[in-house]
Amino acid sequence: MKKPNRSVLISGGGTGGHIFPAIAIGKALQEKYPDIDIRFVGAKGKMEMQKVPEAGFPIEGLWISGLQRRLTLKNALFPLKILSSLLRANRILRQRKPLAAVGVGGFASGPLLFMASRKGIPTLIQEQNNYPGITNKLLASKVDHICVAFEGMERFFPKEKIELTGNPVREEFLRDPLSKADARAKLGLDPSKTTIFITGGSLGARTINQAVENGLERIAEADIQLIWQTGKFYTNEPSVPGIRSAFIVDMSTAYDASDLVIARAGALTLAELAVKGKACILVPSPNVAEDHQTRNAEALASTGAALLIKDSDASKQLISEAIGICTHPELRSEMEEHIRPFAVRNATERILKLLEPYLEK
Repeated sequence: MKKPNRSVLISGGGTGGHIFPAIAIGKALQEKYPDIDIRFVGAKGKMEMQKVPEAGFPIEGLWISGLQRRLTLKNALFPLKILSSLLRANRILRQRKPLAAVGVGGFASGPLLFMASRKGIPTLIQEQNNYPGITNKLLASKVDHICVAFEGMERFFPKEKIELTGNPVREEFLRDPLSKADARAKLGLDPSKTTIFITGGSLGARTINQAVENGLERIAEADIQLIWQTGKFYTNEPSVPGIRSAFIVDMSTAYDASDLVIARAGALTLAELAVKGKACILVPSPNVAEDHQTRNAEALASTGAALLIKDSDASKQLISEAIGICTHPELRSEMEEHIRPFAVRNATERILKLLEPYLEK
């Protein structure tokens, strides 16, 4: 068998917001270069160790995790984990001999991109958020290219390395959308009813879920149906006008079916909302590093593209605001008009363009 003459390593993960853009980059590389050898590097025990193989890519795990905010045994092991991960990353680089290394954020991308830069291997990092994670901030001085999704990122990164590419989204989001009626019929919903899609991510968002559960009677009275992704940790099973599921597989159709989306403010979610052109209420998670979801949401809310509700205010405001937007089609239309300029449909292609000189030697 002929050995592939191109190899690329893609590293990072921890959350879907890191993993799905990484997979989109991997698939685009595979399509453009059929002979390419792509291998992912993640953190043992994290979501990428399951999601990446499901997408058809091999992955190797590093023994790495972040520092805890309190004194724990995990913190005492942190220096050992760093050393172990650097040695493992070095072995992977020596074995795979990649033409380029790509980091998408998350702790696993740190050791691999650091060692790749030390070896003179071309490196690129992709920062999804309006406020970068610590790993990408630490790598910024060492890598060759920094791909970002928001303007003004020179306040964090060297200006000469920044490329405004946008965030890659999953392929199905770029296909022609279904009509609302067709999407609702596909999901088994009433095609004529106003529909809200609620998602707090694969793990769920407790504040959003509790606000929705407490407002179910008002939602039914307003003749609104739901597509409600609760996440795997939400075990209550109230009667719902519409669909209630721990995990929605066909996310693209769920977006197409909706008049309004209620969501957290992860960077990937915002990219999907913009590509779909959806009116939305954003409830940023308060439990993320540097409160980057609030900064993401503010970038949209400041232009009228989204309504931002603080997590602490969701129990009082969320359902009232959602019903209000649903009963004012002109307001929804304005929000849809304002969010569409944030869409970048060719983000993956822009990133590949930066990698081409290294892969086409």
